[in-house]
Amino acid sequence: MKDVAARAGVGLKTVSRVVNGEPGVTPDTERRVQEAIEALGFRRNDSARVLRKGRTATVGLVLEDLADPFYGPLNRAVEEVARTHGALLINGSSAEDPDRERELALALCARRVDGLIVIPAGDDHRYLEPEIRAGVATVFVDRPAGRIDADVVLSDSFGGARDGVAHLIAGGHRRIGFIGDHPRIHTATERLRGYRAAMEAAGLPADGSWVSLGSTGPDRVAAAARAMLTGPDPVTAVFAGNNRVTVTVVRVLAEHPRPVALVGFDDFELADLLRPGVTVVAQDAAALGRVATDRLFQRLAGAALPPARIELPTRLVPRGSGELPPFTG
Repeated sequence: MKDVAARAGVGLKTVSRVVNGEPGVTPDTERRVQEAIEALGFRRNDSARVLRKGRTATVGLVLEDLADPFYGPLNRAVEEVARTHGALLINGSSAEDPDRERELALALCARRVDGLIVIPAGDDHRYLEPEIRAGVATVFVDRPAGRIDADVVLSDSFGGARDGVAHLIAGGHRRIGFIGDHPRIHTATERLRGYRAAMEAAGLPADGSWVSLGSTGPDRVAAAARAMLTGPDPVTAVFAGNNRVTVTVVRVLAEHPRPVALVGFDDFELADLLRPGVTVVAQDAAALGRVATDRLFQRLAGAALPPARIELPTRLVPRGSGELPPFTG
């Protein structure tokens, strides 16, 4: 900064104002300082800035899997909100591994991020209590934290699943299968609860052979779908618990000899272009990211807020697959 000040013929405070975008500098002076900065290749020393202000202007985001289409809009929304606050986003994937989630979250804290947004893989987040007490603002998304009180922003998984299954029931279906994620995952259990609530409200049995939870890997899901679609009492409709499950079920149904109705939780790319288009219960992943990041920066600004559970609505998007009538041939 001294070199820049000397070359531009100004004081250190003037250089600081230009670098930090502060007012009080004439256009001509700002031009001279910028020319000196470019000529000397000056870069602001963020390490010194951290020591002075106690903030790094960085936010950490722990996702399940950045390759999952659901997390793309969420990640982008977090990044955009952080950017409006002058903060940089650092993210990483836990791969649904609680140990990897813990390792990644603590590594971000060790790098002195100002705040964390976490999509939990585990069910015990007491390891973050020292970091939160030390001032690391933390908000959980999509699933609540385990064994600590913390802000969480969720979609209405229970209500969305209930509405999706009720839609199939209204279309005449009585034998409806449910294929979901691991039962340890909050969203999977909430969507199963919604499925069961809709079946119970209609006075329908939820046969154990019609329900399958586990890995969302294609082999496991395909085997579960084929088991439900065969035998003496096959299902006439399937409710898929997330977008990865839905995609595999679409492939299985493409080879199935008779039409089967399908409603999936989560929208996915090209769902509207398939024939029939795939009916989904859509959640707003970008809104989840925006609301969570807004909450994070409220805490970073010093707002004394009690931990909140913020639940966003879902919406049913009929496209054809969920409106197929029960096969009676």
